[in-house]
Amino acid sequence: MMVVDDEYEFLRKRMVDLQLRSRGIRDERVLVAMARVPRHLFVSEDQRQEAYEDRPLAIPEGQTVSQPYIVAVTLDALSIQPGDRILEIGTGSGYQTALLAEIARDVYSVERYPLLAGEAQTRLAKYGNVTIVVGDGSEGLLEHAPFNAIVVSAAAPKIPQSLLDQLADGGRMVIPSGPLLVKSWNLYPRTTVA
Repeated sequence: MMVVDDEYEFLRKRMVDLQLRSRGIRDERVLVAMARVPRHLFVSEDQRQEAYEDRPLAIPEGQTVSQPYIVAVTLDALSIQPGDRILEIGTGSGYQTALLAEIARDVYSVERYPLLAGEAQTRLAKYGNVTIVVGDGSEGLLEHAPFNAIVVSAAAPKIPQSLLDQLADGGRMVIPSGPLLVKSWNLYPRTTVA
């Protein structure tokens, strides 16, 4: 069965209404971006019919595109403003990067796998506000800091100080962290003590 563009649009709208809005996602900019960005173009052709299901999908290098609800919760927690500069650690397929580009002024994304970075760069060519760098995400991108928000896609046993140091005053970070196999999503706001 082949799905046509109108059906993908219907599936995106249904995803936003049933998986996101009904489960508490309130940031309209996040909801609009998720209704607009075609997730099916960020997965392999054989997975496109599953693109709007609320589950992660496999991509090369043993990585995944996170499930839509987790992406929405993450972006909602960041409270991204239109003028924000964002650092994303873990570009993956570029899906979350595209969503960030729809909402923020500038998006810098670090991907450790050159294959994924190259494929994402191609998918994201229409966005003039995205810069993808191949490198170690735990180091961040000091040359482009400070960032209003940092989003980390991979779990870390502890929060890298290098990333905290790259947050602007009042900046926010969402990162899955915790001891060993216990993963939790944490929002780390940066505040200045006077």
